[in-house]
Amino acid sequence: MVLVTTAYLDPGGEVDRLLREAGFRTVFARPSDRRATERSLAAAVGDAGAAGIVAGTDPFTAEVIEASPALRVIARCGAGYDNVDVAAATRRGVAVTHTPGANRQSVAEHVLGLMVSCARGIPQSVADVRAGGWSQPSGRELAGATLGVVGLGSIGRTVARLGLALGMRVVGHDPHLDTEFLDETGVTALPLEGVLGEADFVTLHLALDASTRHLIDAAALRRMRPGAYLINTARGGIVDEEALADVIAAGELAGAALDVTEREPLPADSRLRAFANVLVTGHIAGATAEARSRSSLAAARQVVDVLSGRAPGHLVDPGWAAARVEVR
Repeated sequence: MVLVTTAYLDPGGEVDRLLREAGFRTVFARPSDRRATERSLAAAVGDAGAAGIVAGTDPFTAEVIEASPALRVIARCGAGYDNVDVAAATRRGVAVTHTPGANRQSVAEHVLGLMVSCARGIPQSVADVRAGGWSQPSGRELAGATLGVVGLGSIGRTVARLGLALGMRVVGHDPHLDTEFLDETGVTALPLEGVLGEADFVTLHLALDASTRHLIDAAALRRMRPGAYLINTARGGIVDEEALADVIAAGELAGAALDVTEREPLPADSRLRAFANVLVTGHIAGATAEARSRSSLAAARQVVDVLSGRAPGHLVDPGWAAARVEVR
């Protein structure tokens, strides 16, 4: 049995067909399904006796993982896996996989849209005209500006290339630099402090873990230029949102654009809601039809591989191979 918990997947869709054609039965327990039946995620996993899960962003805690003794694989539709207790899964011999790169173009294009929106004040102008106004404030061009990319993985490199195509100077920081990429593109590698201090637009493309939680704190934000913008399409926990609200309120940053927040949805009482120069989108950077298709099909194939006795691609914890038990 394969359980599908990803919100945007439907019975009869391409993922459902792929799994059924591979010989597996499917059950859907998306957030809307569970709300309708008032079941918890753990109950849905246990009731299905799931051997594999095509997973969304729900929290797969140790309790959820333990709910089905038959469970062998959790395949995340997306690059991030901070919602899965990987250590608990590995102890149980459960493989955790993800789909890095499947949404890189979608996320990179969203970053570009957020940069243009910040630079030209597009959302503010739309709101002004809708309210009867016709103000014409000066924006700025991206060409000639400095783009700082923090995290030069698959998505970060794609964003850097888009910036270069627009005539931007691009600087980047990554603990594991790809020198071939730097040589090929002319992107300048700098320490984090250098990127923050030089960039007109700082965009974050990092995984969330203990080393990156609140990496962009009050001190980091105050290293940025007063006319700079912060863009985060990675994970909300990378940015200290209270510190961000403080520097925005003090006029120490030109603004910010966030597609992810520490708590999602963004709480109604969040201070960030009060600022016209803080744009927040609802975690939609990777939400294109193309990216969702690539990501969910890749996750479904990973489930099929594990349940068929094959090693899957993009294992989160290579230690799973040592902990694995025979598929039942």
